[in-house]
Formats: sequence, structure tokens, C-alpha cells
Amino acid sequence: MFKTIAIVVAVVIVAGLLYLLLRDGGPQVDVVTATEQPIQEYVDEQGKTRLPRTYKISMPFAARVGEITLEEGDHVEAGQVVAKIVQEDVEAEHAEAKAAVERLTASIRESADKTVEHTTKQQAEYFVQSMVNTVEAAKTQMTASRSRFEYATTFLERVKKLIPQGAKTEDDLDRAQLQKVENETEFQTDALTYQAILSIDAATKLLPSMVSQYIDRKDLSVAVLQQEKAEAQARLRTAELRLARSKMTSPVNGIVLSKELTSEQQAAAGTLLLEIGQMDQLEVEAEILSQDATRIKPGNRAEIYGPSLGRKAGEGIPLTVDRVYPTGFTKVSSLGVEQQRVLVILRFNSDQIRQVLEEHGLGVEYRVQVRIYTEEKPQALVIPRSAIFRDMAGNWQAYVESGGRLQKRALQLGLMNDLNVEVLDGIKSGERLLVSPESSLSAGDTVTPILRSE
Repeated sequence: MFKTIAIVVAVVIVAGLLYLLLRDGGPQVDVVTATEQPIQEYVDEQGKTRLPRTYKISMPFAARVGEITLEEGDHVEAGQVVAKIVQEDVEAEHAEAKAAVERLTASIRESADKTVEHTTKQQAEYFVQSMVNTVEAAKTQMTASRSRFEYATTFLERVKKLIPQGAKTEDDLDRAQLQKVENETEFQTDALTYQAILSIDAATKLLPSMVSQYIDRKDLSVAVLQQEKAEAQARLRTAELRLARSKMTSPVNGIVLSKELTSEQQAAAGTLLLEIGQMDQLEVEAEILSQDATRIKPGNRAEIYGPSLGRKAGEGIPLTVDRVYPTGFTKVSSLGVEQQRVLVILRFNSDQIRQVLEEHGLGVEYRVQVRIYTEEKPQALVIPRSAIFRDMAGNWQAYVESGGRLQKRALQLGLMNDLNVEVLDGIKSGERLLVSPESSLSAGDTVTPILRSE
């Protein structure tokens, strides 16, 4: 009895289900309602943080650099000494160059003083003039001696002629001969004296020119010393410059990004020691496909998000497109496909960068997800992107469910993103559309709609 009742109940239940199925008129399908809401068109891409400019502290010249005590992440102030060359080396070089200049300055001062030389020349000129007078006097003396000698000779001849006549005695002859000899000796002495004075006069006349030549040589020596001093001064300026550059300072307020050397060591000119950056100028760069980059303009709203920031898409940290590079470049994707990409730079709002750094610990070269909004509308007729499909001609279409039956509508679309699309024409607000319609469905089919919330 009970078995019969159970069978009857089961038959009734199955019959009821078949009735309901036949009454609903078709398979169950998910539908959504077209609604008015905001929509954004955007480009999603990976990006990374960067600084527009970093400051490299490098060796100004080959030398021995001291130990650098700063570490990565340390804050530095503008003008702060961040690295320096061993001071004993550059100070010794500077002292040596300075001493060379001082020594040459003293030599020039000594050589330039020609007081003694000019006095000597003046005295030589006076001596030359006095020798002229001496020569004239010696010449006069020699002329007088010659005259006396000639007279004595003539007088002796007269005495000799007068001796036979008895007008002169032998004593007179002896005295005449003696006088001649004395006058001859005097004349010869005066002649020799005159010749000697002429020789002295000739030598004396050379003295002023010799002193002048010495002064000229001294002037030449001063010129050489001045040239040497100029070279020494150039070496001193170089030493002063090296001394000034031996203490390397930070050009800005910032932090140490990298440190290349630690211990004291010899380093070549140009060797990188530190890299300093200003974190308050942090920005984000993204390599965007060129076909997407054409829709991006400076000033576009953007955001970064991802697990590392604890933000999801649509709720990321806001940024603004700063610039789009005018030149693209070729990049090979992870799948080996060549892609043409364009670099896009995003900047933080100046009043939020400090908060972003403190809350999220962003640094340089950190990987982030970037979303750039190329166009947006505060109010539009929006449906899920999964509700649209293309027909054989490539036109956008969708199935609209009305009274349990499907209608195929041609759509004119506006903005589009990964999740939603804007419908400009083809449906009205409040109409219900199939989501992810199966290929087996067609217009006029009967379906059982199940409303899905979006």
C-alpha cells in the first residue's frame, strides 16, 4: 500500500517538474540589466618607479679615496661632505706648488732689483769720461816731452858746431848731451804712458756696455723666471682646484641610492662612488603598446595598484600622466613577439608623495601595475563586455531577453574596457541581456532567465 503511494507521489513530482520545464520554455541563462553608471576606458600595463634624475658622485681625478661611512638609504643634506680623497696627499701637493711660486717670486724680486748694476754703469760712464781727460793730458805731456827732446837734439848739434870755433866748451857739450838723453828718456816715458793710457781708455769704454749687457742678461733671466712662475702658478691653481674637489659634497637634499666603494683605496678618475636621489621626485614609467599610446595624453588620470601596495584596480594610488615620449622602441615580449612600445611617465601629486613613501615604502625600480584612464564618462548606458559578440560581418551584437524569448540586437558601442562597454544605440536602460551566450542559441529561442547581479 505504502509502496504504491510512494510511486504515485514520485510520478506526480516528475510530472510537475516536466510541467514547469515545459511552461518556462527553455534552458536557464544568466542575464544582466543594462544600467546607467560611470564607465572608464583605460590601458593596463606593468610599470616601475624611477627618479627623473640621480646625482652620481665620482672621483674628480685619480687619487686615494678615504673610507665612505654612508650607507644605502642614509639621508644627506645639500653641501654635506659624502666622500673625500685622503687629505694628506692633496695638502702636500698644494703646499709644494705654493712653495714653488713663493721661491720664484723671491728670485724674480731679487733679479729685478738692478740698483747696483745701474750705479756701476753710472760710475763706469764717469770713469770713461775721466779717462778721456787723462788721455788728453797724457797726450799733451807726450807732445811737450817730444818738443823738449827735439830741442835738446837741435841744441846738441849746435854745440857740436860751435866747439871747433871755441864758442862752446867741452863742458857745454857734455851738458847738451846729458840734456838730450834726459829729454829723450822723458819723451819715451811719456810716449809709453800715453800708449798705456790709450789701452786703459779703450778697456774703460767697454765697461758701460758690459754693464748694460749684464743688465740685459738679468732682464732675460727675469723673463725666464716669470715664465717659470706662470707655470708654477698654473700648477698651484690645479693643486688648489684638486684640494677643493677632494671633498665631494651632495648637490641636493636626498638619500643614498647606491654605494660602490667602502674601504680606503686607490681609484681612477671617473670611478663612481655614490649615487644620490630625491625620493620626493619619484615617478612611474610604463612601456605602453604604441597602438594604445596614441590614446594617452599628458594630464590623463592614472593609478598604480597591486598586491605590493595593498590596492586593487580602480582603488589604486592616483597619479597623472606627465609626458608621452615621442619616439617608440622595439621590445621582444616573453613569448618572443616583437612589439612596438612607447615610454609613458606618470607623476604623483606633490602633496601626496611623502605619504605614499611612508605608507607603502616605495623605492626606485619597484615593479607596480599601472592603469591609465584614456577617456571616461560619469554617466552612460553600460553592460558587461561578456554580453556582446560579433556577427559574421564583424558587427557588435547582443541577445536581449524579453518575456522568456531572445532578441538579437545590433549595437553601437562607445567606451570599452576589460569588464564593461558603453552602448550608444541598440538597447535601452532596464533591458536584460544574456551574459556569455552559447553559440547554440539564436534569435527567437525560449529561455529561462536567471538575473545576475553585476
